[in-house]
Amino acid sequence: MENLHLAQRIRAFRKLKGLTQQQLAEKTGVSLAVLGAVERGNRRPDEPLLNKISDALGVELAELTAEG
Repeated sequence: MENLHLAQRIRAFRKLKGLTQQQLAEKTGVSLAVLGAVERGNRRPDEPLLNKISDALGVELAELTAEG
């Protein structure tokens, strides 16, 4: 369930920033397939990838990973 919550927050912040999955994938240096799996909750991003995602989205890591 935690993966799904994180996935939803990543997707929501991405859309809020007006980025496509492709654009965010390019900014983070991962493939579109990896980012898609993260946003679907099928893959839990490791800490380095989480940091890249938060940087690319311009949000604090704590905000991205906040519960509830």
